[in-house]
Amino acid sequence: MLVAAAAAGAIAAAAPSIARQDGPARHRMNRVIELLEQKQPVFGVYWPSNGSGRRGAPPPTDVPPKQPIELAREALAYRGGDFLFNGSMEGGVDRAIGPVADFIKATGEAGALTRTPSVRFAHPLIVKTPKIAPDTAKARENISRELNLGVSGIMFVEVESADEVRVGLNAMRFTSKGGTRPDDVGAAPSYWGMSEAEYKRKADVWPLNPDGELLNSTIVESRLGLVHVREIAAVTGIGVLWPGAGTLRGVFSTTGANGERIFDQAGWEQAIQTVLAACKEFHVPCGFPATPNDIELRMKQGFSVFVMNWGDAGFKAIDLGRAARRIRN
Repeated sequence: MLVAAAAAGAIAAAAPSIARQDGPARHRMNRVIELLEQKQPVFGVYWPSNGSGRRGAPPPTDVPPKQPIELAREALAYRGGDFLFNGSMEGGVDRAIGPVADFIKATGEAGALTRTPSVRFAHPLIVKTPKIAPDTAKARENISRELNLGVSGIMFVEVESADEVRVGLNAMRFTSKGGTRPDDVGAAPSYWGMSEAEYKRKADVWPLNPDGELLNSTIVESRLGLVHVREIAAVTGIGVLWPGAGTLRGVFSTTGANGERIFDQAGWEQAIQTVLAACKEFHVPCGFPATPNDIELRMKQGFSVFVMNWGDAGFKAIDLGRAARRIRN
């Protein structure tokens, strides 16, 4: 086992440099932000679906598909995770928004909001958005449509410059907050259980707005992104910075003369550590898509936000991560 007391110090080193609040703790709707403010590790899972939730994975053909309300109840019944994640819109919002919207609506019907001691999401929803550059106008539209579903966070993929991050962050913020998000809010206020005016007040990007309830995640997953990772990490408003471990595995693989794929494990790991070093330098929490085989190691290295596949392996990884957190506490 790699769990050790040293893991606690590494997690704290990678946590954001945000002062703890004086006086009573702020009542957060978004528990992920609450945990980040407390400098605690965060664990999430891909939400259940009739596929795997990952891009390009076909649904199984040997079982009848579950209805959205069944999937929503299943997701909300799992209490081990701190957030629910979906990556299907990375490949195109038009293609995937229907099933995502159906699931979100169903979670609302199944009790996504809890009201004790205050109104909050027990399972904040975070989704990927397609690459922002070069079509920034389309990116702004995509982000607005996703936020209007009621999600609590947006993940930017394949980010390769600081300017790309700034475009995305502005798209998450209403014009009244200095951003570019239109005033149309869709179903989001209803899902958040509040008026449109209250939603517009709360739905801003943390930590740009210390009272904001929207979280940004940004992924670096290309060689160009790695070159610019320090500039990217320096952008205020990124809630969590991630190395795109799966995509980077392909980046650091080549095809040999005999057609066999050759994986550069050392180069891949160095890329991951490059992103982690930028997180630590600029005091941004660093995320990783963990498994039971590596979550304890990644926590020891300093990663503090994790997302796992839905299912037994993912749940086991979370159990191991929580065990490491208990050592810290």
